[in-house]
Amino acid sequence: MVALANLRQVKHGLTDDLLTGRVRTPVIKQPETRGKGKETMSQQNPLLSIDQQIVGDAYTSTDAMDNLIILCDDFGSRFGGTEGERQAAEFFKAKLEEYGLGNVHLEPVEYLGWTRGEASLEIVSPVQKAIPCISLPHSPPTDLEGVILDMGDGAPKDFDQRAGEIQGKIVMTNSVVSPKGSRRWIHRSEKYGRSLMAGATGFIYVNHYAGYGPVTGGIGRASSSSAHHKDNREGPIPGISICKEDGAFIQRLMKGAGEVSIHLTTTDRCQPMTSWNVIGDLPGQQYPDQIVMLGCHYDGHDISQGAADPASGAVSVLEAARVLAKYAPHLPCPVRFALWGIEEIGLVGSREYVQAHADELSNIRFYLNMDSAGAKSNARDIVLNEWPDLQPYLERWSEEMALVFAVGQSVAVHSDHFPFFMAGVPTGGMESAGMSLSGRGYGHTQWDTVDKVDLTGLREASTLAARLALRMASEETWPVTRRDEETVFELLDRPEYWEEQEYRERLDAFLEKSRSPGGCG
Repeated sequence: MVALANLRQVKHGLTDDLLTGRVRTPVIKQPETRGKGKETMSQQNPLLSIDQQIVGDAYTSTDAMDNLIILCDDFGSRFGGTEGERQAAEFFKAKLEEYGLGNVHLEPVEYLGWTRGEASLEIVSPVQKAIPCISLPHSPPTDLEGVILDMGDGAPKDFDQRAGEIQGKIVMTNSVVSPKGSRRWIHRSEKYGRSLMAGATGFIYVNHYAGYGPVTGGIGRASSSSAHHKDNREGPIPGISICKEDGAFIQRLMKGAGEVSIHLTTTDRCQPMTSWNVIGDLPGQQYPDQIVMLGCHYDGHDISQGAADPASGAVSVLEAARVLAKYAPHLPCPVRFALWGIEEIGLVGSREYVQAHADELSNIRFYLNMDSAGAKSNARDIVLNEWPDLQPYLERWSEEMALVFAVGQSVAVHSDHFPFFMAGVPTGGMESAGMSLSGRGYGHTQWDTVDKVDLTGLREASTLAARLALRMASEETWPVTRRDEETVFELLDRPEYWEEQEYRERLDAFLEKSRSPGGCG
């Protein structure tokens, strides 16, 4: 069992590089869909008139798709440090102002960024062959020769059991997220970290989906004991990705020849950069000090448009802002809309916001995260991060809105709700309530493009978000308040989390021992 004192060390370190899935299996309840006696629809739904205006407008407008096309086709990936990222931030600011929101501004975020260079992988024995590859974000530059060790799906225990074999080798593993039946999401960074601790000199990440090419994702990280996002570091060993088909070719070579030697060169670099969070408010009339928040990051990975992940959620936040400003401009408490920068390399934008706005966190009624909310794969349920007192409210609203969605209770660490959760703020996300361990599909590949998103998904996400925000802002009394630190850590002190926590503590100790001054990290 992990001591609560040790769990406190992960408060600021469990970020995107800990994409482990949820801490516990969701508790899902489908709402009742039948009416109550002889009540009319207007009696069941006191906000019916505004609902009808919101839904009618969104379902007869193409603004959400128009905005998605601009973000993806005009600005590209919006990856941290690109010109498209700056253009996207300014675009969101201009749109929020156009829609009539107040206090619209950019909040700069200083951080350690990463720029992709050229990468090449050459098999030198038993054959000579070039294999297309890409570097993983925050991978260091390298000129490395070595022998590949295939770790298959990369189950956590295998790295300890095969540590003697891993020493001095270049580890190859794939993107399967539930190796050997794991009940939690084993993230790429955990496979990378376990390879590092076992003495690997390099890391090859094989996409387990056929036809999608290499898959990207960060491998740099902040220490779990680090209290600030600016402490994010360059990865100690190089990490690259290759496609499923080339991974299978290497496996066949290994089976026939027994050993495969490669030469890996990369020219990536880290350097200080600036990103921006984009903030805009609808003012509150009765409870101006209480805030309902909707948010989503807008940065994608540099090899892709990032249309489903995350832009479908970002434009849905923007569309919710548009219709609420138009039809509910005088709500009892404010609604704040946030578009976060640089989530993909460690939730950097949202972590900065939580630190910079620490004196406001107790005033937040609820933060609804909308990462990828408009994607086709998103069921558009609501997953509360262990706030059981809010469950009956969501179920009542589902019936009131005549809209069926599941309500789950679980905790995940992989998106921008998590810094708020760790600070005790009531949080949840628009996502599928049933846990999936199938993986990302085309996510984080070059094929996450606009054609993967349809207008129906954007309309569903934006109207659900707007109607929920309307209700959260209209409740006369709010049933939950911010948790204290002790309560947050008690929620995380559960058996499902212990294996991950033990790994993080080991990795922190390893990095602190091996950390040397200088360099990008």
